[in-house]
Amino acid sequence: MKVMLKIFTFLGIFVLSLLVLIAIYFLTVFTLSRISTKAEISQNNNISIYLLTNGVHADIVVPVKSDLKDWSKEIRYDHTRANDSTKDYLAFGWGDKGFYMETPTWADLKFSTAFKAAFALSSAAIHATFYHQPIENESCVKINISREQYQRLIGYIDKSFLKDAQGRYQHIATDAVYGNDDAFYEAVGKYHLFYTCNTWANNALKSCGQKACLWTPFDTAIFNQYKN
Repeated sequence: MKVMLKIFTFLGIFVLSLLVLIAIYFLTVFTLSRISTKAEISQNNNISIYLLTNGVHADIVVPVKSDLKDWSKEIRYDHTRANDSTKDYLAFGWGDKGFYMETPTWADLKFSTAFKAAFALSSAAIHATFYHQPIENESCVKINISREQYQRLIGYIDKSFLKDAQGRYQHIATDAVYGNDDAFYEAVGKYHLFYTCNTWANNALKSCGQKACLWTPFDTAIFNQYKN
């Protein structure tokens, strides 16, 4: 009986501790997601970028080509099924490679994939998708920035790619794409509870001096910064 009592006591403490940690995590999310970072005051904001979400995951959308950067030299159209060079915008999302490769829908989510992602046990990937000019709506926010700010955003995105010995982006040849206009690339870093795909997008906005959350793992908090 004493042994069983000790086991149940241990399990009770473990479960209670887990619940406390979960509560602290979501309290932290609630608090820090509502603290905003101010946007820089800038002039000649003639470059349009977009903040795009699928309801869970936020992407940063930029022009494919400009005099500052031609992304198509590294994110090639022929890396996609459609190979459609008429599409002139490119969305970038960073995330857990296992989620990207093995979880096309939530129905495909495995416990092992979620566990590895939550505790930084997997590698990261960048999901790149070509678009025609996005249409502004509740899932897509247009943001006008300056050339200097866009140059900083370019640097942030570029540093997120894992490069080979020649400094080239490493395309992941896979059929596990989401459509005809997207491709995957090896990325720097590891996804975990405190650094998610949306944390990456939030930090991208910070990098170019735009409104953002102090910290957030969720897309809704980022979009709340752009509600009138």
